[in-house]
Formats: sequence, C-alpha cells, structure tokens
Amino acid sequence: MIAMFVRHAVKDFAKWKAVYDTDQDARQAAGLRELNLWRNADEPHEVVVLLEVSDLAQAKAFATSIALREKMDAAGVTGRPEIIFLSDR
Repeated sequence: MIAMFVRHAVKDFAKWKAVYDTDQDARQAAGLRELNLWRNADEPHEVVVLLEVSDLAQAKAFATSIALREKMDAAGVTGRPEIIFLSDR
C-alpha cells in the first residue's frame, strides 16, 4: 500500500475542517481515500491526515497542484505543509 501523510498547522480547526470536507471529490479524483485524520493532542492547531493512494502519479500531481494550495489557503493553513509518500513495501 502507498499512503500520503500530510501535516500542517491551521488557524481555526473548525473552518479548516469545513473546507477540507468540501474537497472530498477532488481527493477521490486524485486517487486518494482518507484513512485517518488527527489533531495533535498538545498542539490543537496541528492537523495530520493519512490518505491511501491508488495512483502515485495522480496523488503527487494533486499534492503539488495550485488548486490544492488555493484550497489550503482558503482553509487557513499556516506555513508550509509537510507531505510525505509512504510505502509498506
């Protein structure tokens, strides 16, 4: 399995989550399926998302897309997100 790990800080979790939820179709189109979504217990403005990847090339294109960057800006992501692709092989 290939997974995409995303960690970033947000200004307001509720606002971020509302915007994140509206982007599910874009994630699905990029071959991504949410496995887990967490908030850091010590830093509640830090969000971690783990997504299953069905097509690595599509997922990488999505991760670097202007559309995702604009969506993250609209959601109140602060700083640069950390995105890592993981493999269990």
